[in-house]
Amino acid sequence: MIDVYTWPTPNGHKVHIMLEECGLEHTIHGVNIRKGEQFEQAFLDISPNNRIPAIVDQDGPDGKPYSLFESGAILIYLAEKTGKFLAAEGRARHDTLQWLMFQMGNVGPMFGQAHHFRGYSAEKIDYAIERYTNEAGRLYRIMDKRLGESAYLAGDDYTIADMATFPWARNPDRRGHDIAELPNLKRWIDEIEARPAVEKAMQVLAEHQSKPTDVIDDETRAIMFGSKQFEKR
Repeated sequence: MIDVYTWPTPNGHKVHIMLEECGLEHTIHGVNIRKGEQFEQAFLDISPNNRIPAIVDQDGPDGKPYSLFESGAILIYLAEKTGKFLAAEGRARHDTLQWLMFQMGNVGPMFGQAHHFRGYSAEKIDYAIERYTNEAGRLYRIMDKRLGESAYLAGDDYTIADMATFPWARNPDRRGHDIAELPNLKRWIDEIEARPAVEKAMQVLAEHQSKPTDVIDDETRAIMFGSKQFEKR
């Protein structure tokens, strides 16, 4: 059994997808990041960076409970635990890992900044909006080009690189870009979205899913982006 500490964000959805694709038995524990539950000590003991998702595998590598944070690390762990969606060796493994790192180091952080300055920031800063919107466009074009060359990001096979990137890449209009200008990306999004495991995974805690029209009050903004985020713990 795997305990999953999560919330319906792109990083949370990565792990939800992998668990469903692998058919692993798991229990969902919601961590409401808008109410500050990520700062509770019980969660910090599992995820010291106060970020979701995190897992506790009750049957860890040595047969004992094992906790793990960081979504990319969790995906690699689950792939190695099950022998699925990550080749054991060779080019296929490294192709998957480099595209996974592309998501972790570029798509996630830069799209996150685009989300923040386009939608969440209390102050509209033109320079930041332009910078991160443009950077999101650059990354979208890289993905679109790659997906014009291969069925999936790492090649012919669906892997953890696709699972990591899909929740971030969908809905490019939220980052100021038109899906019609990214036909290869659209094909890939539509194909992954139709997978039964993905459909099920995207419904995890769906009742708490944030919407572009949501209004963030000052208390929530302090928890997610301000003083509460930066308190010493």
